[in-house]
Amino acid sequence: MRTGSEPATARSPLRMRLWLSLWGALWTLFGLVAFSLTGRPGWAAACAVVLLLAILDLCVITYRMRQGPHYQPGRDVPPYEPDHGDGRPRRPGTGPDGHGKNGGWAGPSSGRP
Repeated sequence: MRTGSEPATARSPLRMRLWLSLWGALWTLFGLVAFSLTGRPGWAAACAVVLLLAILDLCVITYRMRQGPHYQPGRDVPPYEPDHGDGRPRRPGTGPDGHGKNGGWAGPSSGRP
């Protein structure tokens, strides 16, 4: 969920995570083959477990990337005012209670002119 407080140029880290997972999958595949050929079954099993985790991570990443801009907002998706707990967004220039910069509110029921 976008809160509106992140920078306008913020991007999702999914593409970087995809490349890192591919890099890890390639290295663990290399380790699996190398340790299997040299007769190290324990290390080969460890590489196989890490390879399975990398493949699972690749599946999750591609699933999330295919969900589209709803989960990966781009430049064309504007930020929105964050939720302040009372169910309505605060206007710019209002105080923490939503009634003005100094906390007071000169509305019709306050008795002030």
